Amino acid sequence: MDTIVQQPTITAERFTIRPIRPSDEGLVEMYVSDARVAERTRSIPHPLPPGAARAHIDRALQSDRTRDVWVLDGSVADNSEVLGVIELARIDREQSEISYWVAPALWNAGLASEAVAALLAANPQNCRVIFAEVFQDNPGSARVLTNCGFAYLGDAESFSVARNATVATWTYSRKLY
Repeated sequence: MDTIVQQPTITAERFTIRPIRPSDEGLVEMYVSDARVAERTRSIPHPLPPGAARAHIDRALQSDRTRDVWVLDGSVADNSEVLGVIELARIDREQSEISYWVAPALWNAGLASEAVAALLAANPQNCRVIFAEVFQDNPGSARVLTNCGFAYLGDAESFSVARNATVATWTYSRKLY
């Protein structure tokens, strides 16, 4: 695997996208404890076990991590320090998978689209291709991807820990160069 480099801070119009830090634990835990957030992801359990948010942050800070985790930090615009989270998981051969969530109170405000667009423009992992997957009952996340230039690849299924079920998904990709 390539050497892990320091994650950059990326400027978006309404927030900064900065590496997650231990002080984010409380807000991250509050948001991912919400079933509406957990059920739109593959890996967040519901109810959230004690220490799960901290363990995720600790993994994100390790030098041998396989995914980079950023927080959408609204403090530059007098908003919350944590508006959501966006991640890039390294797959192989200059390819990664993007995932994201936004606090439910901020849904439909364009924050996810802004974050995805800014992360793609910065391309911090120097990816040729980025993949994404969304549950088919979450068309809002699918719109985020198509608005940011992702192309639909096909249908699949993924297991959702929060739902304890296999859920139909749509898979997308975006070539960056």
